[in-house]
Amino acid sequence: MVEDGDEVAVDARSTEDWLLHAQELVPVVLDKAREAKGFAGRWKMIIAKLEQIPSRLSDLSSHPCFSKNALCKEQLQAVSKTLGEAIELAELCMKEKYEGKLRMQSDLDALTGKLDLNLRDCGLLIKTGVLGEATLPLAVSSSVAESDIAIHNNIRELLARLQIGHLEAKHQALDSVVEAMKEDEKNVLAALGRSNIAALVQLLTATSPRIREKTVTVICSLAESGSCENWLVSEGVLPPLIRLVESGSAVGKEKATISLQRLSMSAETARAIVGHGGVPPLVELCQIGDSVSQASAACTLKNISAVPEVRQTLSEEGIVRTMINLLNCGILLGSKEHAAECLQNLTASNENLRKSVISEGGVRSLLAYLDGPLPQESAVGALRNLVGSVPETSLVSLGLVPRLVHVLKSGSLGAQQAAVAAICRVCSSTDMKKMVGEAGCIPLLVKMLEAKSNSAREVAAQAIASLMVVSQNRKEVKKDDKSVPNLVQLLDPSPINTAKKYAVTCLGSLSSSKKCKKLMISYGAIGYLKKLTEMDIPGAKKLHERLERGKLKSFFSKK
Repeated sequence: MVEDGDEVAVDARSTEDWLLHAQELVPVVLDKAREAKGFAGRWKMIIAKLEQIPSRLSDLSSHPCFSKNALCKEQLQAVSKTLGEAIELAELCMKEKYEGKLRMQSDLDALTGKLDLNLRDCGLLIKTGVLGEATLPLAVSSSVAESDIAIHNNIRELLARLQIGHLEAKHQALDSVVEAMKEDEKNVLAALGRSNIAALVQLLTATSPRIREKTVTVICSLAESGSCENWLVSEGVLPPLIRLVESGSAVGKEKATISLQRLSMSAETARAIVGHGGVPPLVELCQIGDSVSQASAACTLKNISAVPEVRQTLSEEGIVRTMINLLNCGILLGSKEHAAECLQNLTASNENLRKSVISEGGVRSLLAYLDGPLPQESAVGALRNLVGSVPETSLVSLGLVPRLVHVLKSGSLGAQQAAVAAICRVCSSTDMKKMVGEAGCIPLLVKMLEAKSNSAREVAAQAIASLMVVSQNRKEVKKDDKSVPNLVQLLDPSPINTAKKYAVTCLGSLSSSKKCKKLMISYGAIGYLKKLTEMDIPGAKKLHERLERGKLKSFFSKK
């Protein structure tokens, strides 16, 4: 057996030399193990494992690339070292007396573990397919550069090292993988297999905090790449990630949370995160985490809140108060956006959760958040969900209407659409309709009738129809030069135009005006209404008849 310090001699031996050396050691160690005294149960187990080594060595040596791969040589060195230790322990146990019975028990148990590792690693060398990579240059097209093949082979070998050897060897391999990901992430991802993913997941539970931190850094990159989420989840990555969120280092928490953020985009995985107890540590991170971790935790909870059946569980873990606090005091703007979207999800269909958000002061916080220059759709959507459960007087005192006008002026089309939907829900009384009209909403709604989005046009027409119940609002609509042309365009009988029934209602309210009737006729309303009458759209027949009468009167008056 070559001593560890004799590195020159070790390096000088070929893979075949190490194979022969290991094969020669096996019968020697078996003979000595059978003569060992004491610890009969332990030696019986060790002998059973030693007897498996020849077949594993045979499998390894029969591979066509056996002598071309450094991993084979390293594995044979490891096996030879273990066999040498077995000989030393057997010789000690052959003596009548030796020092330290408990120490010998411990040494024998350690030897059993090393033999298990050697047997497992020999099998993995074949199973991973890494040995076969040595043949790639012979098989690939000549158009592939040999340097690219070499890079790919090196990465495959590097990934295999994550699965083979003792923990420190895996740690060294992990360092190399981290560097490889920085330099050539694309090729690393291309070379990854399920077994490599499993090996990384196992390293997440290593006793060394450094190893856990480096491993979760690699897993975070894998999750963000979007190429292997299913493998990560199926290999059990969620529980160790959640534990890192709970008690990892600052870097570990951040990378674990970013990983969960990406993985939680799947509804099935989101449910699994809840099932594994992931919500409490994420909620806590929203409260005390640094800026990046806080934003990632908020986004993960937002993703989870999109799954209706887990919303009550989220509520029981205190998510409502946490999200409202984030909305008020979030470190990053992104944290506030995620909080608003989470509240929108929570209030989408659950009246109890709506009441909970309202009682915690959520309406006030959402309205304050809308005061920014670019009001977010999610916050307006949450308000839309809540306004029907809040007394009208409270909404007025909190300043809802001016905020909705601000959104109609400055928000994205999605935010504007949510604001108009909120107007439709809140305008149940004449007083509220007057207030909305007086706030300057009418021209903004008329302009929105020109939106490219069918749903935006529909909700704008619906809001105008509701507001026109009040005479002052009707006058505002009449005053706008674009109102009649825009509404007539919405009489289009096409099935995709869902605003036509509201357009008929609005035009019906305007048809008492001679000026408006003339405009309707001039923009082709009669042709549209004829088709809508055939489709039984409410009010279309009545409006059609009224316009036809107006057309005839106009004709005779010209005579």
